[in-house]
Amino acid sequence: MTNSLRNIFTGPALLGLVLSVTPLLMSSWITYYAVTHEAQIAQFTTSDWALSTAVCSLGCAFALMLPTPLALIFGYFIGWRATLPLFIINMLAILLVNLVVRRLDNDRVRRMIEENPKAARILTRIREQELKFIFFAKLSPALPFSLTNMVFSLSGASLRNILLGGFLGMVPRTLLAIWTGAEAHHIRTLLDNPNQDATSQIAVIVLLVVSVGGLVSVLIKAWGK
Repeated sequence: MTNSLRNIFTGPALLGLVLSVTPLLMSSWITYYAVTHEAQIAQFTTSDWALSTAVCSLGCAFALMLPTPLALIFGYFIGWRATLPLFIINMLAILLVNLVVRRLDNDRVRRMIEENPKAARILTRIREQELKFIFFAKLSPALPFSLTNMVFSLSGASLRNILLGGFLGMVPRTLLAIWTGAEAHHIRTLLDNPNQDATSQIAVIVLLVVSVGGLVSVLIKAWGK
């Protein structure tokens, strides 16, 4: 491996580690905070949630938070009303990362990669199915949100494909996380009031389990092709 390629992959590898670990730790702290301050957060007004959406958009853009734990928290407190704020957080974070990275990098990384014939061929193949590649990368829970945003921007991927693929890929994950958070709130209510009618709650739990199993099955088949 040439020195130039070594520099390409060593620096980003370190940065990739930071972009993977930092939001995970911060999201864990936010989740803990939400649990320990549930009563206060439950009193949030529409303005409070709007401000939270703006702050979380910046947090996700700069690798301080993860969208999925936020979807669980938003879903827990405001249910399906969390759908719009969560999509704003996802899309705004993707857009901000793209604009910042392209402004700072100015396609230097892409040009360095293309200097290596093998790397250039791989990049060309990926670009032939760019939208599909971005969609599955965003669909996969295993790939860090901030890291994929940075990689797609550095690789010179089309902003249209990044936004569209990111939106389509995050839809099932975000909706499932909101649903899980919303139902967790109902389940907690059920446990706190065991004498109320549990039929609808049990039906929701069954549907949740089936949906998760179906989603995992689809993902395994998709990645296996």
